[in-house]
Amino acid sequence: MLTLLIARHGNTFDKGDIPTRVGARTDLPLVEKGREQARHIANYLKENDILPDIIFTSDLRRTKEMAEIIVDELRDDEIEVRAHPMFNEIDYGPDENKTEDEVIARIGADAIAQWDKDAIVPDGWIVDPQTIIQNWRDFSEEIVKNYSGKIVMVITSNGVARFVPYLTGEFEAFSQNNAIKISTGGLCILEKHANDATWTVKQWNIRP
Repeated sequence: MLTLLIARHGNTFDKGDIPTRVGARTDLPLVEKGREQARHIANYLKENDILPDIIFTSDLRRTKEMAEIIVDELRDDEIEVRAHPMFNEIDYGPDENKTEDEVIARIGADAIAQWDKDAIVPDGWIVDPQTIIQNWRDFSEEIVKNYSGKIVMVITSNGVARFVPYLTGEFEAFSQNNAIKISTGGLCILEKHANDATWTVKQWNIRP
C-alpha cells in the first residue's frame, strides 16, 4: 500500500493582519501560528505512526519552511525534502495579493463560491485546471512507480490542493459531499493498494 499525505501550508498572516489572496507571485514566510500548525501536523503524524519517507514542497518558502519544521519535530534527518514547481500556488492574476473584499468587488461572491465548491476558475486568474489535474495524475504514477509501500507527503497551497480529489476518479461526487478547500495547516490522507485503479481518501482536511 502507498500512502499520500497532502498538507496545506500554515498561516502567513498574524491575528490582526488583513489577509490577502497569496498566490504564486507572493512569497510570504509562515507566521508563528503557521509554525505552530506545522508542529501540530508533525505531532499528529508521530501519534498515528504515519511518518513520511519523503516530503515534496513547492518552490515557495511557506511550504519549504513547513517541511523544515515537520522534519525537525520528527527528529529524522533521513527524510528527503524535494521542491517541485508543480506544487506552486496558482497565479491570481489581477487579484494577486488583494484583500478578499477587493476580490469580491471585482468578480463577485458567486465566483468565489464556485471556486470553493467546484474548482471553477474565476475570470482573470491565470490557471489551467486541466494542467493541474494532469500534474497530479503524473505525480501519482511517479510515486506508485518509485515509492511503493512508502509514505509520501506533499506540502502545497490552497489552489493546487483542491484538485487532489481527481485522483479518486470521482471528483464531482467527492465535491458534493466534502469541502474541497483545505484549511491552512490542514492535512489529508489518501491510500492506494497495488491493484487499485484510483486513490481512496481516508481523511480530508484534518486540523491537528
